[in-house]
Amino acid sequence: MSKLQGLRKASHFGPTLIVTTIGWLFANYYWWEGPAYVIAFGIFCGQLVVGWSNDLYDYEDDFAHHRTKKPLVAGLITPDYLHKWIYFMTPFAFFANLFGPLGIKGGLVYMLGIAFGIGYNFYFKFNAASPLPFAIAFAALPSSIAISKDITPPVWMWLGGALWGMAAHFINVIKDMDQDQASGINGLPQRLGKKRSVVAAGILIALGAITLYLF
Repeated sequence: MSKLQGLRKASHFGPTLIVTTIGWLFANYYWWEGPAYVIAFGIFCGQLVVGWSNDLYDYEDDFAHHRTKKPLVAGLITPDYLHKWIYFMTPFAFFANLFGPLGIKGGLVYMLGIAFGIGYNFYFKFNAASPLPFAIAFAALPSSIAISKDITPPVWMWLGGALWGMAAHFINVIKDMDQDQASGINGLPQRLGKKRSVVAAGILIALGAITLYLF
């Protein structure tokens, strides 16, 4: 039971559940309830890979900052155990998305977002382009579902998703910003600082809302 709990916590389960629910809502709108659950399952699998890879990569930094709420630091699971699950889930997520209702085109668009999410963990979080993976991932999620029905994603969908994705990045970083800066994690929010990151998040949220209104 402790290992399952550790896997759940390492997946960043709250955000994973939110993203999966958003995917289900879009899928239920464009498809219907049956395929929507299958699409949501594929989305969930992809989010697991992003969350797990994040915790695995951050393990040493989390340990140094005594983040005992993290399952690896708390000893609920080991890095090797998490590694094995990532190796299993990555190809499974590709299969679940490419050969499910999303189809090849929709599945590839969604997995592009997952690829950038993983890329953030290993590369983008350290440089000024750190909002880019969030922009692409949040735009790709709903767009992949529209594309699966041979519908060109409307501007409000991909642009609004990109703007709100970047806003989520700024908001998420603020709480650990001081520790991130001490660890040499210098994404765009860390370079701007807390006050300017709050302002940036507010502007991005407003721009996203304007996009929904105009388009």
